[in-house]
Amino acid sequence: MEPAERAGGGEPPEPGGCSGREPRGFVPQKEIVYNKLLPYAERLDAESDLQLAQIKSNLGRAVQLQELWPGGLFWTRKLSTYIRLYGRKFSKEDHVLFIKLLYELVSIPKLEISMMQGFARLLINLLKKKELLSRDDLELPWRPLYDMVERILYSKTEHLGLNWFPNSVENVLKTLVKSCRPYFPVDATAEMLEEWRPLMCPFDVTMQKAITYFEIFLPTSLPPELHHKGFKLWFDELIGLWVSVQNLPQWEGQLVNLFARLATDNIGYIDWDPYVPKIFTRILRSLNLPVGSSQVLVPRFLTNAYDIGHAVIWITAMMGGPSKLVQKHLAGLFNSITSFYHPSNNGRWLNKLMKLLQRLPNSIVRRLHHERYKKPSWLTPVPESHKLTDQDVTDFVQCIIQPVLLAMFSKTGSLEAAQALQNLALMRPELVIPPVLERTYPALETLTEPHQLTATLSCVIGVARSLVSGGKWFPEGPTHMLPLLMRALPGVDPNDFSKCMITFQFIATFSTLVPLVDCSSVLQERNDLTEVERELCSATAEFEDFVLQFMDRCFGLIESSTLEQTREETETEKMTHLESLVELGLSSTFSTILTQCSKEIFMVALQKVFNFSISHIFETRVAGRMVADMCRAAVKCCPEESLKLFVPHCCSVITQLTMNDDVLNEEELDKELLWNLQLLSEITRVDGKKLLLYREQLVNILRRTLHLSCKHGYTLACNLLHHLLRSTTLIYPTEYCSVPGGFNKPPSEYFPIKDWGKPGDLWNLGIQWHVPSSEEVAFAFYLLDSFLQPELNKLQRCGDGELELSRDDILQSLTIVHNCLIGSGNLLPPLKGEPVSNLVPTMVSLDETKLYTGLEYDLSRENHRETIAKVIRRLLNHILNNSEDDTKSLFLIIKIIGDLLQFQGSHKHEFDSRWKSFNLVKKSMENRLHGKKQHIRALLIDRVMLQHELRTLTVEGCEYKKVHQDMIRDLLRLSTSSYSQVRNKAQQTFFAALGAYNFCCRDIIPLVLEFLRPDRQDVTQQQFKGALYCLLGNHSGVCLANLHDWDCIVQTWPAIVSSGLSKAMSLEKPSIVRLFDDLAEKIHRQYETIGLDFTIPKSCTAIAELLQQSKYPSTNQIMLSSEEIKEGHNRQQVKNADALRNYEKLVDTLLDGVEQRNLPWKFEHIGIGLLSLLLRDDRVLPLRAIRFFVENLNHDAIVVRKMAISAVAGILKQLKRSHKKLTIDPYKISDCPKPVQICAGDRPDNHWLHYDSRSVPRTKKDWESSCFVEKTHWGYYAWPQNMVVYADVEEQPKLGRSRGDLTEAEKIIFDHFSDPKFVEQLITFLSLEDRKGKDKFNPRRFCLFKGIFRNFDDSFLPVLKPHLECLVADSHESTQRCVAEIIAGLIRGSKHWTFEKVEKLWELLCPLLRTALSNITVETYNDWGTCIATSCESRDPRKLHWLFELLLESPLSGEGGSFVDACRLYVLQGGLAQQEWRVPELLHRLLKYLEPKLTQVYKNVRERIGSVLTYIFMIDVSLPNTAPTLSPHVSEFTARILEKLKPLMDVDEEIQNHVMEENGVGEEDERTQGIKLLKTILKWLMASAGRSFSTAVTEQLQLLPLFFKIAPVENDNSYDELKRDAKLCLSLMSQGLLYPQQVPLVLQVLKQTARSSSWHARYTVLTYLQTMVFYNLFVFLNNEDAVRDIRWLVINLLEDEQLEVREMAATTLSGLLQCNFLTIDNPMQIHFEQLCKTKLPKKRKRDPGSVGDTIPSAELVKRHAGVLGLGACVLSSPYDVPTWMPQLLMNLSAHLNDPQPIEMTVKKTLSNFRRTHHDNWQEHKQQFTDDQLLVLTDLLVSPCYYA
Repeated sequence: MEPAERAGGGEPPEPGGCSGREPRGFVPQKEIVYNKLLPYAERLDAESDLQLAQIKSNLGRAVQLQELWPGGLFWTRKLSTYIRLYGRKFSKEDHVLFIKLLYELVSIPKLEISMMQGFARLLINLLKKKELLSRDDLELPWRPLYDMVERILYSKTEHLGLNWFPNSVENVLKTLVKSCRPYFPVDATAEMLEEWRPLMCPFDVTMQKAITYFEIFLPTSLPPELHHKGFKLWFDELIGLWVSVQNLPQWEGQLVNLFARLATDNIGYIDWDPYVPKIFTRILRSLNLPVGSSQVLVPRFLTNAYDIGHAVIWITAMMGGPSKLVQKHLAGLFNSITSFYHPSNNGRWLNKLMKLLQRLPNSIVRRLHHERYKKPSWLTPVPESHKLTDQDVTDFVQCIIQPVLLAMFSKTGSLEAAQALQNLALMRPELVIPPVLERTYPALETLTEPHQLTATLSCVIGVARSLVSGGKWFPEGPTHMLPLLMRALPGVDPNDFSKCMITFQFIATFSTLVPLVDCSSVLQERNDLTEVERELCSATAEFEDFVLQFMDRCFGLIESSTLEQTREETETEKMTHLESLVELGLSSTFSTILTQCSKEIFMVALQKVFNFSISHIFETRVAGRMVADMCRAAVKCCPEESLKLFVPHCCSVITQLTMNDDVLNEEELDKELLWNLQLLSEITRVDGKKLLLYREQLVNILRRTLHLSCKHGYTLACNLLHHLLRSTTLIYPTEYCSVPGGFNKPPSEYFPIKDWGKPGDLWNLGIQWHVPSSEEVAFAFYLLDSFLQPELNKLQRCGDGELELSRDDILQSLTIVHNCLIGSGNLLPPLKGEPVSNLVPTMVSLDETKLYTGLEYDLSRENHRETIAKVIRRLLNHILNNSEDDTKSLFLIIKIIGDLLQFQGSHKHEFDSRWKSFNLVKKSMENRLHGKKQHIRALLIDRVMLQHELRTLTVEGCEYKKVHQDMIRDLLRLSTSSYSQVRNKAQQTFFAALGAYNFCCRDIIPLVLEFLRPDRQDVTQQQFKGALYCLLGNHSGVCLANLHDWDCIVQTWPAIVSSGLSKAMSLEKPSIVRLFDDLAEKIHRQYETIGLDFTIPKSCTAIAELLQQSKYPSTNQIMLSSEEIKEGHNRQQVKNADALRNYEKLVDTLLDGVEQRNLPWKFEHIGIGLLSLLLRDDRVLPLRAIRFFVENLNHDAIVVRKMAISAVAGILKQLKRSHKKLTIDPYKISDCPKPVQICAGDRPDNHWLHYDSRSVPRTKKDWESSCFVEKTHWGYYAWPQNMVVYADVEEQPKLGRSRGDLTEAEKIIFDHFSDPKFVEQLITFLSLEDRKGKDKFNPRRFCLFKGIFRNFDDSFLPVLKPHLECLVADSHESTQRCVAEIIAGLIRGSKHWTFEKVEKLWELLCPLLRTALSNITVETYNDWGTCIATSCESRDPRKLHWLFELLLESPLSGEGGSFVDACRLYVLQGGLAQQEWRVPELLHRLLKYLEPKLTQVYKNVRERIGSVLTYIFMIDVSLPNTAPTLSPHVSEFTARILEKLKPLMDVDEEIQNHVMEENGVGEEDERTQGIKLLKTILKWLMASAGRSFSTAVTEQLQLLPLFFKIAPVENDNSYDELKRDAKLCLSLMSQGLLYPQQVPLVLQVLKQTARSSSWHARYTVLTYLQTMVFYNLFVFLNNEDAVRDIRWLVINLLEDEQLEVREMAATTLSGLLQCNFLTIDNPMQIHFEQLCKTKLPKKRKRDPGSVGDTIPSAELVKRHAGVLGLGACVLSSPYDVPTWMPQLLMNLSAHLNDPQPIEMTVKKTLSNFRRTHHDNWQEHKQQFTDDQLLVLTDLLVSPCYYA
């Protein structure tokens, strides 16, 4: 939790003006300024110097002594605390040393992962403010980070369970790289490109990896003179790639993130203009907005869309500069999506749109701040030419304000809109605030729409500060404030909770910003005021009115929420959650108002509140609390005046009512007495000095009331005591007014209006602190002696058994003790005592830091904390032994123990919630534009107070002493008591205490485990459960069961397993079973591999020495002697040995535990689960465990078998022998020179990698002379610097070993797998079904077999061979899956076998695979596909030539029916897809084989062929710098297809699908053939829509006219497959991304189709056009000819003879107008009006017998076209009324009585108009004249039926 600091600007001199800092000898990098404002600020320099010196010397010492733990970790943690308390208060030299030391530590390769994360987090924190260190101060190498990311994020062993990393590690590492990035050396960019370019093979997963690396590592903040060594090396290459990729692979989004960062860091140095239309088109596509009626989204667009945050950053960085192109496109973007923001629209896309609105203004404000207000640093400044001008800002605000105003009322709430408005108002209040107010005033008037009210109020709160401060742009702003406040008052409404809360927030916000002072008198005195100031002066006379009305409203609210009114007697007495929120809102708002009042208004209000509180008697639960809060607020503001009124009154009432001693024993007290007690206890929460006057009266009251019998009564009295103590002993600010010194000056000297909305001045805050005076401290001790001491005496005698007290008496005494303790926690020194020693061995001091928090402890007095501790422990013992069921007392004792341990004046959870709310308020009122901590004064004071509280929480540090030990043991005893509620409360306190003291867990664990010991007879079930909960921990704190430390888990894990034999354990109790499940789950979730090697390399120790020698503050420590260093080394080696011993011991004990007889199965499973966590990649598992896991492969329980399979796969990886590699020169092998520039794809120098059936290695000699490259991506884009391949067979580990050659561990596995019985049993188990129909090819089992065949080559084949043959013949799903897993393991495991072995293997496998493929079924084809794909993954295709030849034999033989054909294709596709670009020959052969078979009749085969074609052509990409591929080309294929489809193209009639699903004998005509072919082609196009990287648009366009003809018009699913597919295919194609050069081609086809004779085709052109234009909006807008063509096309089709086409054209037109693609200009209106005036021919009389004339006349069509055109214009603006609209509506209404279909169209248009404008009709009405309104009303009101 970082104190949120911003990089402050050129900071004025220190508070207090003195700058006497030089003698200290160093200039701090950046301190926390708030420390200077604490009342004890002058002591902090010495304190921080001392701490820094300690940290430097001890951290340096720990590292030199090789002591990573505990020393190193302890002192790095202290450094984090230091930064939290003082900021970066060290010299630049120290800063650099700290960073270098931590950088070395983080990059120790064998470092335990949890330590690595700890160091990394601190390092991130040190690097956070990059302004502080420039590139000259610090340079960090990039390789260590790359090695770390590679090792952890791309771990080769994690999936085998040999490494356990926490979930957070990815974010930590990425943030770490991001923090170090600015300091990478100059040549880093070139080195990175060299390292990662070879990974860029777009068909391979490595592409994703390469781009991820580029995104997180490439430095973009180099200074301009180094740009040629920075982004210029890669920009063209990557942007070219981005522009040409069409189908949104996952990495495209990461490129966007990289470009966004590049743009931000180099504003003005890159010309983005050529890319702008493409960028905006892609951002628009990425929003996934629905367009058109029947849209099918390509699924990957949903998952791989851009991150809006980065898109916003990119747009922001490109704005400004001379061209203004970005602003134009941004306006276009918002124009096209504005209507989606209307509240009536909703969908999954809405969140993205809202995020866009919220982030953009925020981002622009940040940029403006950076350019105009931020202190310049070493980072590249923005050149003047590209800074945002005022005009740029205005344009931006204007283009975004419309959508924001719509979003105010969105379904998802108004939060995003409010944040956007807050930022927009900072920039241009005059454009933003008026429209918001226009919506607010009506909302305040309506009673019927509460949502509208809450939405507008929350937006006004956002702009409050800009509104009130007015400024030069918007001087009339402040005049709105009073009217708004007065109108908001009715919102204080007891019946509507949310309205009430937002009103409170609204009033509080405004009154914080403005002094409520009546300045109307100034009007007479001064005559130099501006118009606005005069207006404000006269308005301020209403303030008093406002305050009094507000109070009346609150009183009403209180009276309606008394207990009697809101609940039955029986219900709870406590406040409900809602009531407590209202209480909070009410009291904080009232307190804010009174703080900001002038003295006159305050006195009136005070009198009013006083009268209200004494004229009623309230119940004390709900209403009483609210009134008391109001009174407290009043008293706090002016203690003297208010106490005078309240204290005497309350005291006299209470004294009166307690005159009579009978009262003391009454169970139910008089309401009046309770109410006055409550009031008195609340009003004493004020400045302690002012209370001293009344001390006699108050002490008398306490004497009368502390011992009342009524619990409620004495609780209130205890509150009074608690508040008295707190008020006198704590340090706190006494006022939070918005101007220092308050408003009580005469108007002539002080003019409050100048202070409206003014920020506090950090350098002259003038905080009034309350610091306890000696008098107050004396009074506090007097109270403790008078009231605490007697109770302690009583309780002590009770604890010793000398005095019998009733439970109520004990409870009463404990309540008094507890209140005294939390009242005076600040005065009482912490508990003293001996530290608990020898918990951890260390050679570094682990001393705690002590902080000063403003009070010197008075050590001459008795420390009450110690006394309380003694007495309470004795009493606790007494209660637990004699009356354990007195739970109420136990609850209190638990509270007291918790506070004794930790309470020093503030509670952690209160502090956290205050910190949270501080941040919320700060966010809602901050001024991000000017920055520099321009917060309201009250907020700044709050922040200083939080800094003080942070210190009180860390005051003692965490030294673990005997006293603490005793108390934690008491808590443990309570945590295992018989009552669940006691246990629960004690456990929470127990966890908090465990988290607070260093190393105390090691001391407590054995005590917790005592309860789980199986040999103890006396443990109850409650104790057992309690102990388990203690191990489990709570969600945030420590988990004892899983501390990352060998010493601890060596105890806890075996204990958990053995506890299964404990008497108290019972699996019948679901709660216990659940506990064990939770425990096991938590251990698995939180376990991270624990280190075995803690060595620190030399490079670290060198820096540590420098750190120890550094001056200012110097460490005053003698350098280490060589003996000490030697001793350190020895200890470190001992520690490594210990760790290893502990590891082996743990494995051993767990095995002992699991193998116990009678252990319930559940515990056996837990134990095996824990064992499997202990596999590691740096140590082989002990032999006994290996034997255990291998045997458990055949365990009866499937859970255990699964764990064993994973474990054995991991063990085999541990036992893998390493293979020797050598470096080769690819250019030598290919005899080609190195290409000059980058050229990806098939080049002469990577040709030797291709599969060539003529030269595949078929003999041993060929095989051994071939150079095999296993990884598919090498050589596609570029060759790596150091290309390694495996060395020759002779140099590799020996194969075909006999049992004698094996190691012990290998023998265990060898023996089991050579045993036929074991193998038979294993295969039986593996071919059982687990979950019917859900089983899939299991990678874990595959890894097991791969490992077996890799480590033992073909030793076990003889045993397995018969099993494989049996399995293949059995067509059951599970047996087929089993054999597929084994075969995949065999093929992949044979990577290093010799040629003879491989050849024998294929002799065995080929027949097996043939059998398998002929027996394939619906259930198993997926498994076989996975099997072959897995077998071919990362293998050189030349090694697998047997497999490929087998698969290509004849995929579509037709034997076994269509289904087997489809499956064989699927399996083949799996294999070829893995090989990507290296098998062009096979792809050509396959294509040649498939082409004649494209007219397949069976649907499943067609679909499969479509999918296979996608993979065949996938390699044919049009990416930049890529050579034409040798694999098949789409264009040639399409040309051949078009030839065959000619017969379909030429005919005009409808194409019906009349082909039956059977292969009729005899020749079919060409047409039937064509239709069959077309079906397959459709499948291919659909399959490739989402998969290939670039769409071959030019070729596919020629197919479009055909699809337009076929696609059906209506939405009806009864269509045959052909039509459905055509429609789907068109939908997918229309969403495709177009390159600018393709636009004219598409339009050509569309224009041609629009002349087609089939109206279906003409209709479909329009639907296609809608989607295509929206999804490529800016590409089209950038091309004026295209816009003209589209406009012509649509307007032409409006006059189509077919009614449906005309209507569709109108819809399309209104859509294009709505997204501002076309505009409604004069020529268009005139054109439509002309058409409307077309005269209709007279109706002829018809012969009664003749058939009606159905073809409409040409005139009617024209006239209809005109009406449709006007209708389209009207419907294109559904949410507002532009100036041209009224006249158009009038013109339309003239056609109401025309013949059909015109009449219908007019009616439809009008009813739609009515529907969309109904919501805001009041507003829209203004646009019409009265005459027009009359006509409209006539039209819109439906005719009466009774006329």
